[in-house]
Amino acid sequence: MPFLIATAPGRADRPNEDFAAVSAHCAVLLDGVTGPPDGGGGCSHGVARHVRWLGGLLLAGLDAGRPPRAALAEAIAGAAALHADTCDLADRRTPSATVVAVRATPGPGRGAPSGADGGAGRLEYLVLSDSVLLVADPGPLPDAADPRGCALRAADGVGVVADTRLDALRADLLRRGAPAGALEALRGVPGGFWTAGSDPRAAEEALTGTVRLDRFALMTDGATRAVEVFGDLNWGQALSLVSDKGPGALIDRVRALEDADPRGSGYPRGKVRDDATVVSWAPENLVH
Repeated sequence: MPFLIATAPGRADRPNEDFAAVSAHCAVLLDGVTGPPDGGGGCSHGVARHVRWLGGLLLAGLDAGRPPRAALAEAIAGAAALHADTCDLADRRTPSATVVAVRATPGPGRGAPSGADGGAGRLEYLVLSDSVLLVADPGPLPDAADPRGCALRAADGVGVVADTRLDALRADLLRRGAPAGALEALRGVPGGFWTAGSDPRAAEEALTGTVRLDRFALMTDGATRAVEVFGDLNWGQALSLVSDKGPGALIDRVRALEDADPRGSGYPRGKVRDDATVVSWAPENLVH
């Protein structure tokens, strides 16, 4: 297999709201936004089903050669059409998801050098909200970040593609002592943050680009906790762990860290355990 996938639910009694799927050269990773505790939200199908509808349609669009933003917009519209007659998709709490999607285009040969001429191939990416793409050697970095949220940057010896708008808004609201619910009111509005729900306009807010094709991994925020919550690894170490021991090794590491802090008192977090998913790829696995 050209890709490796590992996923684990945060709780055994709840469905896994992450979704990952791959084809020969494309991969998608979605992290469903957990619905309200009262079960409301305008949709009777639930988050897990939404991410499977959306992820499957997105992978099909990428595999057919559609530009990443167009593929996402069409997938959002297609998923919405599946239940528009039965659900209130105008409800702000209707299911939505973070998205990372990639399409790998191989170079002229498996052993092609990874020089500036692009002989190693290229990797198109799309990132929406707080899941992350890591690339071992992305090639030249842009002179400036995307004005909407930091896109591609160098950190710990690797390239990190991340949409930082949600983190920035959360930090700003915390500084200002904003009331509960203030962050959710900023979902899907200009100047706020975006997830893929029922509005195809979210696709225009996704961060997109093309980098050199090299070892990479897609990670939901449940998997990046080892870096972002616990500080046990840096980004370079996380990618090395996944590359050397497989994507499941990172999830195992996160679970051990969560279990060592079972009440979340040492490392405050929204959920003691979260769904965690990693998709990884290495050049030697490429199928031509």
